Amino acid sequence: MYKIMIIEDDITIAKTMRDYLNRWDYDVTYVKDFKNITEQVIHYDPQLILLDIMLPYYNGFYWCVEIRKISKVPIIFISSASNNMNIVMAMNMGGDDFITKPFDLDVLTAKIGALIRRTYAFQGQVNVIEHNGVLLNLSDTTLTFQDNKIEMTKNDYKILQLLMENVGKVVTREEIMQRLWENDDFVDDNTLTVNINRLRKRLLEVGLDNFIKTKKGIGYMVD
Repeated sequence: MYKIMIIEDDITIAKTMRDYLNRWDYDVTYVKDFKNITEQVIHYDPQLILLDIMLPYYNGFYWCVEIRKISKVPIIFISSASNNMNIVMAMNMGGDDFITKPFDLDVLTAKIGALIRRTYAFQGQVNVIEHNGVLLNLSDTTLTFQDNKIEMTKNDYKILQLLMENVGKVVTREEIMQRLWENDDFVDDNTLTVNINRLRKRLLEVGLDNFIKTKKGIGYMVD
């Protein structure tokens, strides 16, 4: 069952779309907190987003850009503001389609179905690990924090993925070396220290100080 997220200011329209799409066996939710849309996208992990332009606090263009930092999920803009400039902006900001209000629900459903088929016949869903505003994209091995984005090396990515998968727990040096080199029997222990120090320097580039904590004699953790 594909999951769809509706980001629409008009609660009546949002509920109408939800109820109709439920009949087509879509799992549908709609946003109620317009201040923290990105976090809701990460939590719900939709396969498609219906996004209005006119929203409280920030408009749909803004949120499309923010969502694109963490996901390649298909986005269909829905808006009564259908002049050419808005349509062009929607596509340039990362939108995949544009539907003008008022619209026919059957047409909306057909467009959703077509976009889902095109998207998921060729690619998988982007996965993201999030902790305290730090976003580790498992699809392209990038890290994003406070609008800063960096590309991770293979070892940096593997270490951070393991630590973020075990938030609040100490990961031993042996476990990390096993993840990095599959066999830690012939790896100099100092090599891991070098890798950890390099990763910490990379994290400092996006403003993350002391994100990885050392548990002396045991290993490392993110809490």
